Amino acid sequence: MNYPSLTGPTDADSSPLMGDDSTWIDRRATQLAQRAANARKGSGRRRLIDPATCERDYSQAEVEFMQAMQSYKTTSGRLFPTWGEVLQVVHRLGYQKLGPMESTSKPSE
Repeated sequence: MNYPSLTGPTDADSSPLMGDDSTWIDRRATQLAQRAANARKGSGRRRLIDPATCERDYSQAEVEFMQAMQSYKTTSGRLFPTWGEVLQVVHRLGYQKLGPMESTSKPSE
């Protein structure tokens, strides 16, 4: 005589789904994982820099640096780049370290 297989709880919110390989799939866990993945994608609104909405006027060099950093963060997917990555962006903008600066002003006496 064949008996029906047990399917687990009958509550609609907690009913598991049966996979092809007879493993249990918790639907709630997959829904939570999907929501977490969507939250990670985010809208990106907080990551954009709009110099026009800031309190002060930025120089052209400052705006260029902010846009370069924004471009780096967008392409790399990193919201908080390391200092080494910031240095790479600065080098790509054409900045380079010069030798020690000599003081051009006379010491105050």
